[in-house]
Amino acid sequence: MRDFRIEIPESDLDDLRERLRRTRWPEPATVEGWTQGVPLDYAKELVTYWAEEYDWRRCERELNSYPQLTTGLDGGGDDTVDVHFLHVRSPHEGAMPLILTHGWPGSVIEYVGLIDALTKPEDPADAFHVVIPSLPGFGFSGKPQVSGWGVARIATAWAQLMDRLGYDRYGAQGGDWGSMITAALGTGIPEAITGIHLTMPLAEPPPPEERQTLSAEEKEALLFAKRFKVTGTGYSAEQSTRPQTLGYGLTDSPVGQACWIVEKFWDWTDCAGHPENVIPRDRLLDNVMLYWLTASAASSARLYWESFRKQRLDTVEVPTGASVFPHEMSRLPRHWLERRFTDLRYFSHPVAGGHFASLEQPETFVDEVRTFFRMVR
Repeated sequence: MRDFRIEIPESDLDDLRERLRRTRWPEPATVEGWTQGVPLDYAKELVTYWAEEYDWRRCERELNSYPQLTTGLDGGGDDTVDVHFLHVRSPHEGAMPLILTHGWPGSVIEYVGLIDALTKPEDPADAFHVVIPSLPGFGFSGKPQVSGWGVARIATAWAQLMDRLGYDRYGAQGGDWGSMITAALGTGIPEAITGIHLTMPLAEPPPPEERQTLSAEEKEALLFAKRFKVTGTGYSAEQSTRPQTLGYGLTDSPVGQACWIVEKFWDWTDCAGHPENVIPRDRLLDNVMLYWLTASAASSARLYWESFRKQRLDTVEVPTGASVFPHEMSRLPRHWLERRFTDLRYFSHPVAGGHFASLEQPETFVDEVRTFFRMVR
């Protein structure tokens, strides 16, 4: 375990600002709005703000205000990756250890604003010791040098991390790839898992003879997912097949990297048409910066190459909670999920929020996590 502190050289920030000011822009889309991607006028507005007003040092100070460490983890393989993580212990005796796992295009930024609420709640019975790792190839974690770092191996690495921290029983929470990794923890090391909480639980559809009549809401959710598969998955096709090619452009162009990410915060949030309706501009850029400053476009996309076409939906028997927000791209019926998550103790549909619920609806997200884990403490 090595203490870690973020100290980005000023020359890196100068280089970013110079690149932003020298952006070579495309022509506007041929239609209004976001249907062809990030609108040119918003992209220019965002980039001007990024170059002239955005303060990375504010974000750096915020992250550095919490204990951060790195440690080498092998996930059961032959090579080791230095994993960056925040580890914030609650002052309350008896707090539950909880590992929180982000996905793509997220980062530890998804959870940093919740640390105080989780570690210092009004009711000490709701307290957590939180561990927030950056996925291998993401943010300030190291980049795998060989293939093999998929969902199952990352889950094994997380078990190693929690053991190294001295936690033999703990809860786990995740969304996006974090949902897959958290479920894999529940499958791979159930004896250590008090329970798992997911915001994007996935499961196979039941065979025809086991399917139940769907409600109108469930039918609409499946139709939403079907439309998303047609119009919203180009990014995953590219990242799961040619992450290296994609990485050249995104690693060289901060505008390319920002728009590749910010578009998802428009599409995947419950934002009424604009991502800044639910997530502040600075927070959007904080998240982008963890990709840009670490040149992790290719290494983060590579998780899709490793796992997207090899997704295992094994049975999970540990206590499970699912909070399915209304603008999540995958909102499966409860009886589908119960076939995979055999101890689904908590299942809720919050009234607002989407894929990045911890950023969009932080208070609701914290309440959902607390509510489930009260059942298994």
